[in-house]
Amino acid sequence: MLDDKSILVTGGTGSFGHQFVDYVLNHYDPKKIIIYSRDEYKQFVMQNEFREHPKADRLRFFIGDVRDRDRLYRAFEGVDYVVHAAALKQVPACEYNPMEAVKTNINGAMNIVDAALDCGVKRVVALSTDKAVNPINLYGGTKLVSDKLFIAANAYAGQRDVCFSIVRYGNVAGSRGSVIPFFRNIIKNGGTELPITDYRMTRFWISLDEGVNLVIKALNEAKGGETFISKIPSFKITDLAQAILPGCNMPEVGIREGEKLHEIMVTREDSMLTYEYEEHFIVYPHFDWWNPDKIQAGGKQVEQGFEYSSGSNKDWLSVGQIQELLQTVEEH
Repeated sequence: MLDDKSILVTGGTGSFGHQFVDYVLNHYDPKKIIIYSRDEYKQFVMQNEFREHPKADRLRFFIGDVRDRDRLYRAFEGVDYVVHAAALKQVPACEYNPMEAVKTNINGAMNIVDAALDCGVKRVVALSTDKAVNPINLYGGTKLVSDKLFIAANAYAGQRDVCFSIVRYGNVAGSRGSVIPFFRNIIKNGGTELPITDYRMTRFWISLDEGVNLVIKALNEAKGGETFISKIPSFKITDLAQAILPGCNMPEVGIREGEKLHEIMVTREDSMLTYEYEEHFIVYPHFDWWNPDKIQAGGKQVEQGFEYSSGSNKDWLSVGQIQELLQTVEEH
């Protein structure tokens, strides 16, 4: 599918970008992969990391910001597929700098849509987050708007051979900003207690590999407007703490502003539009332009009122299973 294709990844120097580029180079024969991001140093580091790869000559590094419409148009020339991973993601930073979050996460999304429509891009997959579902913080609010923009973009495609879709998951295990490196850093500095914001808190467990595979699935299967969500296990934050530092004290410090007890991927309101497949869910759009004939075979519509939440999931990780998974998790 990606053989002889030109692929561009916005925010390509992040955790996802590294894993996606490595996966594509090892499993496909792309014409080129463009890593589009703002940070020259991260691009330098990533370029060195892939220098010895047999297909390193396929990589292109473009310095640019998704806020810069003209630069995006230049970068999108001749591109077949776009994976949009760039965003301001830190909840406190977005709360304190709201207009910056709007400029990147919303205005940037609009620029991606316009450039893709005008430059002949065939497929766009945008990375979303559980925080966009029933958002309670600004980051989640901007990503909800971003999701809506990408889904609605399909109505503007006209006769163009292009489709836009979404993939949604929570914090990737071990990624920057996730709880695992936070706990590990406490231990590294000699700490013997791991603070828990709320003993009831749960999260989904998804690895970078699983996140990449979901994007590949969307690139391969999307017809335009779908939101793809992996079926993954849940874990309790208290169990994670015990897996990382068995027997540790876990003082409850109180939930932070903008933080949820559980991650929600599918709301009850979306249940009427959601189909369950063997390894994932798809939330289909609810617009006049959407053709129900595009619903993929092999799925079953979920019951009305269904909610996919880390707190009510059927699949749970034990402390032992978490310990096994932690052995495969590196900080990114």
